[in-house]
Amino acid sequence: MLKKIAVFASGGGTDFQSVIDENLRAPFCEIAYLVASKPNIGAIERAKKHGIQTLVYDKESGETLDEFYARITQALNTAGVEYLLLAGWLKIIPEAFIATFEDKIVNIHPSLLPSFGGKGYYGLRVHEAVLTYGAKLSGCTVHFVTAEVDGGAIIAQRSVPVENDDTPETLQRRVLAVEHQLLPWAMRLLCEGKVQKQGRVVKVFE
Repeated sequence: MLKKIAVFASGGGTDFQSVIDENLRAPFCEIAYLVASKPNIGAIERAKKHGIQTLVYDKESGETLDEFYARITQALNTAGVEYLLLAGWLKIIPEAFIATFEDKIVNIHPSLLPSFGGKGYYGLRVHEAVLTYGAKLSGCTVHFVTAEVDGGAIIAQRSVPVENDDTPETLQRRVLAVEHQLLPWAMRLLCEGKVQKQGRVVKVFE
């Protein structure tokens, strides 16, 4: 039986789409829910197109974030969701929620962690920091989520060279292209039971 996953997104959902596309090509999971941090984002349209249920946080409704996380916890548990994928999720995740789904939440970050990670490193800020520092390699990292921002055990990484004429925007585009390859690959192996975690050390078997 295919593992059930939920994907969390806050924007256009291109990483989300990469998982959808790979799963259509050769199924490895059931995408039970898209969890969206606000209404009217591109990721919701992608979910609708593929018949994926959505759980949306709308601050205008008066629902607090604590209430939202309680609601989605109940929904995910009821549906039997086994893995949660943060694919461009920009909301703070409560420690209690992380503890509830310990070693079940996965994130993708647009740098080679532990470099250029942690609080405040998201979006173009990551790529600006890479260029300002003068790093020669960047890339992306798929990792487990813990209470420490971007501090969880690393599942997989892929590098991208930094070019002399790079801007934050050009570097972001090249890293994103690699994200769209690495993320579905890592999620496939996770769902197929080919990822073993012992403390900080994660072994991946193809």
